[in-house]
Amino acid sequence: MKKHFLKVSYVVFFFILFSCNKKKLTEVVEVPLPSATEKITMGVPDDVVADDGSFQLEKLSYGYDAMAPHLSAMTLENHYSKHYLSYTNKLNEAIAGTNLENLTIEEVLNQLDTNNEEQKNNAGGYYNHSLYFKILGAKSAGKPKDSLATAIEKDFESFDNFVTQFKGEATKLFGSGWVWLIVDRSGKLQITSTANQDNPLMRNAKVQGKPILALDVWEHAYYLDYQYKRKNYIDAFFTIINWRKVEENYEEAIAQ
Repeated sequence: MKKHFLKVSYVVFFFILFSCNKKKLTEVVEVPLPSATEKITMGVPDDVVADDGSFQLEKLSYGYDAMAPHLSAMTLENHYSKHYLSYTNKLNEAIAGTNLENLTIEEVLNQLDTNNEEQKNNAGGYYNHSLYFKILGAKSAGKPKDSLATAIEKDFESFDNFVTQFKGEATKLFGSGWVWLIVDRSGKLQITSTANQDNPLMRNAKVQGKPILALDVWEHAYYLDYQYKRKNYIDAFFTIINWRKVEENYEEAIAQ
């Protein structure tokens, strides 16, 4: 009788224990969602300031929402105030107290030790993003004009050929990196690409030259808007290029 009572007691105990655990597993914990105001609140580009150091962020000439719907305000804010800011701060840290500290960014890229990953990645990240944000424009001119248009016709036979080749280079680039239109050392326009945060001003570049147009194909540049569809992002990029700025870059490059 005692044994029977103990068996029943054990069964009741485990049934209660199982029931309690099951209740805990199925219990719903309510997590408050952000309000509608919190979802749409965007910062202001001018409020983003790097830590003290040799380099500061290039100020945007447009708001975060200026490129919509081709690039969303959320994408631009995240790209500018998080990624670009991070590269700027880390570059200042990496060159503090070195012989690179008081140089221009072009001089830094030309002189740094490309085996020093910290300096290379952050100097490249700073320069690349600075150029990228400067050549974006809410009202794209559609096509380049004047001397740049003439140079493109000469070196690519037509603007359409240039666009096809540039988009092809961007589409086939494996992994993260950048695609460039550069003025090479002979003064000719070339399309090239680099991995990670490398660029054509570095001594390890397979094709060296002065970049005048840059396309960021890291996922952080487009994933919020286009997910894995990089081609759609590349197409959208050509609708928001500030060709007037690219022309200025070209004139500066050929004058050097």
